Amino acid sequence: MMTGLFISELERTFKRKKTAAVLAVYAGLLAFIWFFFQRGGISFFDADHDVKIDSLNSAPLLLRDLSFAITFIVIPMFVADSFNGEYTSGALRMVLIRRHHRVKLFFVKWAVQCLLVFIILCITWLVGTCLGRMVMPHVNETTFLGGQTLGTVGALLYSLKFYGICFCIFIAVISIGSILSVLMPNSILSYVATIGALIGSVYVSDKLSFFFSVTDSVFHELSRPNSEFLVNLLFPILLISLIINLFVWKKKEWVG
Repeated sequence: MMTGLFISELERTFKRKKTAAVLAVYAGLLAFIWFFFQRGGISFFDADHDVKIDSLNSAPLLLRDLSFAITFIVIPMFVADSFNGEYTSGALRMVLIRRHHRVKLFFVKWAVQCLLVFIILCITWLVGTCLGRMVMPHVNETTFLGGQTLGTVGALLYSLKFYGICFCIFIAVISIGSILSVLMPNSILSYVATIGALIGSVYVSDKLSFFFSVTDSVFHELSRPNSEFLVNLLFPILLISLIINLFVWKKKEWVG
């Protein structure tokens, strides 16, 4: 039952023209950024720390240049289309007519959105890692923010950890966007509300700045020994947003 719902949601997602358009735009942006990435040879950990791109640090630095598009274009558009677009178009009514459990349907839709972002991150990591080794200056060790000097294996593990934390932040963005998409009357307002919430989080607390500058925040967290960012901040936000999602999802009159 759950597998059938998941496959059905995947099929509906990839049949949407918006999904193909957004993925095409991201692929073009990835190629565009990489072209100037290798031509310039310089990137940044944050606004105050520049760094030379090499064969070991290219994957995290490539995501830094693309994370803004993922946070403010890719995820809000995907989530608004899935959680709001299907409701306003009437497609969700056809799914709920089959008496699927609402909680299962929510988690299926949420999981598909997470899978899409995971695939995007995997492709970005592969491009950054493989082309970095082939095109960028070869080095045996590289230095990340905070003075961490790592060899080949250490840099690879750093890169995987970097992408993993970014993925967790993107999941939180998906969860927040899904709440707003359920509450808003149409997909355009859902998209705008999600963007507004992400930008507004900076003014609520400096600790929430990772929603606005994802990779800069992750570089800083990885430069701190024994950082408890995931346990103390990100996971509680993710848990609370999921609880709110389930409450709103169950109370929403989808077929009225």
